[in-house]
Amino acid sequence: MIAHYAGQYREICDVFHDAVHATASVLYTPEQVAAWAPGIRDYQHWHWRCELKRPFVDLNEHRVTAFIELDPDGHIDCHYTRPEWNRQGIGGRLLRHALTIAEHLKLPKVFVEASHLAKGLYLKHGFTVVRENEIVRRGVTLSNWIMERQIAGKLA
Repeated sequence: MIAHYAGQYREICDVFHDAVHATASVLYTPEQVAAWAPGIRDYQHWHWRCELKRPFVDLNEHRVTAFIELDPDGHIDCHYTRPEWNRQGIGGRLLRHALTIAEHLKLPKVFVEASHLAKGLYLKHGFTVVRENEIVRRGVTLSNWIMERQIAGKLA
């Protein structure tokens, strides 16, 4: 079930941390993973972030299985699924929900910096690659893909 954020920042932090450490480690080095999601979970930061971003969450028996952030300008800032719930359609369901919201808001496009692992999901949902991207986080270079999708009334 998809719901609005309702104070589950600790669970969202855990989803982010677990997803990066269990899933991203397939295509990113240990140094990159540590820079992306440090070993110590910063619940205070995630409380602040979730209050600001108000993500959509996927719930299973009242437990957060995944979340997505859609900014007012169409930027998908975070989109993560608990590792044990991967490949069950949850990420796609949340993405379709965000696209529907973007259409209702009459946003011209949505865009994302997708990890190497997430790139396929976004391609499947009609996103195109703008360019490969590099960012430096905590002194470590990470690569991802800037992708976008025009909204203009067409959904997946």
